[in-house]
Amino acid sequence: MHDTWMACGLVDRARHTPRSPTPIGAETRAAAARALFRVRDQGQSLTPVLQQISARHTPADQAFIQELTYGSLRQLPRLEALAAQLLDRGIKKSDRDLESLILIGLHQLTAMSTPAHAAVAATVEASRRLGKPGKAGLVNALLRRFLRERDSLLAEIERDPANRWLFPAWLVQGLRSDWPQDWEGIIETSNEHPPMSLRVNRRRASRGDYAARLAAAGVAARPITGSQTGLILDRPRATRDLPGFDEGLVSVQDGGAQLAAELLDARPGQRVLDACAAPGGKAAAILERVDRDLELVAIDKDEARLETVRTNLTRLGLAAQIAVADATAPQGRWAERPFERILLDAPCSATGVIRRHPDIKWLRRASDIGQFGRLQGCMLDALWPLLAPGGRLLYATCSLLAEENQHQIAAFLSRQPQAEERPLATDWGQPLPHGRQLLPTPGGSDGFYYALLEKRLA
Repeated sequence: MHDTWMACGLVDRARHTPRSPTPIGAETRAAAARALFRVRDQGQSLTPVLQQISARHTPADQAFIQELTYGSLRQLPRLEALAAQLLDRGIKKSDRDLESLILIGLHQLTAMSTPAHAAVAATVEASRRLGKPGKAGLVNALLRRFLRERDSLLAEIERDPANRWLFPAWLVQGLRSDWPQDWEGIIETSNEHPPMSLRVNRRRASRGDYAARLAAAGVAARPITGSQTGLILDRPRATRDLPGFDEGLVSVQDGGAQLAAELLDARPGQRVLDACAAPGGKAAAILERVDRDLELVAIDKDEARLETVRTNLTRLGLAAQIAVADATAPQGRWAERPFERILLDAPCSATGVIRRHPDIKWLRRASDIGQFGRLQGCMLDALWPLLAPGGRLLYATCSLLAEENQHQIAAFLSRQPQAEERPLATDWGQPLPHGRQLLPTPGGSDGFYYALLEKRLA
């Protein structure tokens, strides 16, 4: 009997195929398929999805689930094109989770070192873990057909530019427009695995001392250029394997993000506001840099995410006033006195950190950029009155798009006569008419934008 959803010319023989011993890794592949389904079909963000789905797995299995889902999202257009070639009918809504499993299987066969027979066997068994034993034969036949016809299938899909760049067309167009000389490198770098960068807590250790501790533990690292506290590991590690992590000696933070504390240049005795502070990495870096007499207020509208700020500061031995607040409408006792420094790490498209969050490519829409721009402008206007005369506001995003960055600052300067742009004390990145842009670099920092504004004394 032919299945109603089948690979081209293939019959589902699940009911006629003897079951072999359960392959190792079937449950992790089923978990990865569930995560991919929730991102692709339900529009959920990958990070919280993985936290929920992989919680009951061992650390090693959690890492494998993450590798499968992150890798599949990076390669998504190519995998979807392959699946479309292998299937002769559309996918029923009730089988979309099984399609995600097929994509997971194809990713293993195209981009991972897992032996083909092991990948196929475990993926077939995973279909049963998804509650679809009747589809196991189909999954087996489809993946084995790919192995037989691999070269011709891959050659066919590479004709489509979307499968070459692995980016949505609207974002390719935006990057080509804003970065005509750099867009190809941006996309290629954004499709790579990101490096793991650390920020050493200078209140507790020097970078050199901590690098020595890493070396003694067999972990190779190199300094981040332009940073006094940053290190890049030779390969990612779990935080439990980092010496002194639980004691607050070090934090995980991209080198580009570490620039915020240096550029804000808070001084002892000043009052500092970190708006949109969660998860707290930049607030911690500001406090670590100034070892005394700094009053820091960290706000965020998401109370649950502020718990992460509290947890991070406690681990590092740091203290700040934390308040649930909306940066578009600041109010409360924390806002009654002016600030000498304000960091606005504004909500944005996050197009500069896609290699860390590949789901961004498929969750964002072109229409989102204008919405982010309006929100960013509203936050700038709302926070500006809180800045003391002579004080400085650092505007930051992890976006690569001009509409959220230099155009946003140009518009703000045109409507705020008291605002004056200050030069940034760094040679990182590329100078723009307003601010500087860090582009994602292979083995280096993610993409960040910074602009520094000062309120005139009169």
